[in-house]
Amino acid sequence: MTTAPAGRRRSRPDVNPARMSAAEAAGLVSSGSTLAVEGSGGGVIEPTALLEALGSRSAESGEPRDLTVYFCAGIGDKQGSGLDNLARPGLLRRAIGGHFGMNPGLTALVASGQVEGFNFPQGVLTQMYREVAAGRPGVLTKVGLGTFCDPRLDGGRLSPGPTGDLVRVVEIEGDDWLLYRALPIDFAFIRATTADERGNLTMEHEVASLGVLALAMACHNSGGKVIAQVERMAASHSLRARDVVVPAHLVDVVVVVPEQRQTIIGRYQPGLSGEFRAPVDAIPALPAGERAVIARRAAAEIVPGAVVNVGVGMADGVPAVLLAEGRLEDVVLTVEQGLSGGVPAQGVLFGAVWNPDSMIDAPSQFDFFDGGGLDIACLGFAEVDRYGNVNASRVGDTVFGAGGFINISQSAGRVVFCGTLTAGGLVVRVGGGRIAIEREGRHRKFVDSVQHMTFSAAQARARGQRVTYVTERAVFELGDDGPVLVEIAAGLDVERDVLAHMAFRPAVAQPLRTMDAALFPDDPTGSAGAKREPAPATAERRP
Repeated sequence: MTTAPAGRRRSRPDVNPARMSAAEAAGLVSSGSTLAVEGSGGGVIEPTALLEALGSRSAESGEPRDLTVYFCAGIGDKQGSGLDNLARPGLLRRAIGGHFGMNPGLTALVASGQVEGFNFPQGVLTQMYREVAAGRPGVLTKVGLGTFCDPRLDGGRLSPGPTGDLVRVVEIEGDDWLLYRALPIDFAFIRATTADERGNLTMEHEVASLGVLALAMACHNSGGKVIAQVERMAASHSLRARDVVVPAHLVDVVVVVPEQRQTIIGRYQPGLSGEFRAPVDAIPALPAGERAVIARRAAAEIVPGAVVNVGVGMADGVPAVLLAEGRLEDVVLTVEQGLSGGVPAQGVLFGAVWNPDSMIDAPSQFDFFDGGGLDIACLGFAEVDRYGNVNASRVGDTVFGAGGFINISQSAGRVVFCGTLTAGGLVVRVGGGRIAIEREGRHRKFVDSVQHMTFSAAQARARGQRVTYVTERAVFELGDDGPVLVEIAAGLDVERDVLAHMAFRPAVAQPLRTMDAALFPDDPTGSAGAKREPAPATAERRP
């Protein structure tokens, strides 16, 4: 991977970009080239028509072949959309991405070795666009040290084979840094709402801008072609300069798709785009159970005024607790897609926010994260080992990818990991200030050694981070040698209900505290009101 030689940059011969169908635009992509696609899960600024057209071209003609696809976030819905349109044998040679969990088809090709797979931190990948645009050699950062991204471990590689030279260790003034090498971009698929006849792009109906500007600059300065999918066209000079996100000189091709959907929800939601604040109806309760217990206990670690990041999975109930307890306005919630404030969406739409207070680009959001701007992060885990290391990116052959996890977990002032003690059939009963384990899960989550090193406990200790592991029945803190059991739910036996279901014996604090009875209320509403997404707007969007 090298930066583009100076001679590759070129100007567009026409003042106006070419107008093409999605199929015609997909026909421009040549075999062996590098294609960067910007978007996020649940259809967030996903250039769906372009991806579908490229997949169809491959199915019909066998061309192009051997592409390298580069993507920062998961692009899809786990049901075959997004990048799974490109999950065809021969179409892809290499996939370099931040998150694979939205694309089971692509993940299967990577797991079988049919596609070379590399997973790097989402923040590093989105910041890489700026480095390529500026002609710099890559992203120099400490993000990923001691994790599977470190070339002394796996070098980010997900499939069999050598790690190559995509990332290397660099020593600067006695400190180790990672240099993720820059990759010239031949084609960029991006999306916006409106293009004028000259090619200026605005994003007024979009949920986020992510890294579209940085990617367009990177592709242009690499001598590549920027292909923009939009919903509508406007006359030249009719767009407000202040609203233009990507200027015209960066755009080569415009593809108009009038049926373009804002997200997988389909209908336009002004509460997601920031057009106005959508009304939120009464908030129902989180179902009583382990998720609510873990969310309550994690939320108890958040102090007023904190800048907070909450991850997907078991941790995503934390905003619900803050909302139910009237504490949501006392903190600042952030997501890596560049949004702050509001109520984060759940599931495949993670990254979108209902009623956000601000929307900035993703590279800048990760600058803020990497520099220590987060006070606390609540994140899920798949495995924790005897040293306190965490796996949140791969279980067996199932690759989720780290997404923004590595940036966030390394850079937050403190981290609260959220998950159950066991998984696979766990059944609990909550009430009366206690939790009863009615059926234990089949799989231990506290293991001897994690399969994938997504979080390094040794690095955390060196940084002086405070790390907490919250489960439905016990709480651990990272100590000098690994997790230390510091709390247990009332009525449970330490040996029978906790230690017997771990692959290692952690240190046990003396005295061992009892978890707050308020975490296990009789009333399932307790303090865990579930966030409900605002009701869809009743009026159709105006053109």
